Amino acid sequence: MTTPTLAEAITDPTQPSTPAAPRRRMSRAQRGRWTLTILLAVCSLTILVPLYVTVSMAFKTTTQAVDGNAFSLPGPWSLDGFFQAWTLTNFPRSFAVSVGIAALSVAGTIILSALAAYAIARNWDRKVFRWSFFYLLAAMFLPFPVVALSQVSLSGMVHLDNPVGVTILHIMFQLSFSVMLFTAFLRSIPMELEESARIDGASTWQVFWQLIFPLLAPMSATVGIFAFLASWNDFMMPSLIISNPALQTLPVLQQMFQTQFSNNYNVSFASYLMAMAPSIVVYLFAQRWVMSGLTQGAIK
Repeated sequence: MTTPTLAEAITDPTQPSTPAAPRRRMSRAQRGRWTLTILLAVCSLTILVPLYVTVSMAFKTTTQAVDGNAFSLPGPWSLDGFFQAWTLTNFPRSFAVSVGIAALSVAGTIILSALAAYAIARNWDRKVFRWSFFYLLAAMFLPFPVVALSQVSLSGMVHLDNPVGVTILHIMFQLSFSVMLFTAFLRSIPMELEESARIDGASTWQVFWQLIFPLLAPMSATVGIFAFLASWNDFMMPSLIISNPALQTLPVLQQMFQTQFSNNYNVSFASYLMAMAPSIVVYLFAQRWVMSGLTQGAIK
């Protein structure tokens, strides 16, 4: 009996055929991971590419910035744009004004929001506090441009057309969102802690400052980050409220010098990079508390 050749085995239907290896199909979990990876890569590029262009243009000379490619590396690297931006924007003074407004806004937002949230969370069964919470939530849907004209008029009437007035408005407009975060976090703190402190003779003021407020540290960091970024990056409110150009913040001064920077892209990008650096540094140092605070506040 002769063994059939390979060609005969292929053409002869009576010969048993070797089963084909099953194709390995990607599972739903694997497809989900790949999709998430691609989305994260695309989202990262939308942040990293503009940041790369900003850093590259800031370290170029005026000739390279005008004639060269925005994606090319500086050659040679130059700090002339930073020196010119430092002088043209009067960076030390404008930086001090921006830092002062942001720092006071953060401190005021944390303290007032924590106090209001504590009162609301511990008196939720009373209609006054419950409706106060709903009132604050409704204020979240009222942006500043809607009430800009009235705020400008009122701040001028009470002589708050200065950084102090901007600080107060920043605190007020951050109050709604911050109270909501603090209230959710306070509901996860057991009442037994307060009851034991009151048994030991602590007053409501002592319970809040010595027991509750230290426990709010993760959420305070989260609220502080949001308040700082909102205050530091705000352009519209300082530009409308502050009447003295010498007391303007960095974002407003950069816009005022926009025509002067129209041909000196290295100067404008250097100014943007100097204004961006503090918010990036603050977020890098405090970002671990942001997620922890939001996560703990979501669990009762």
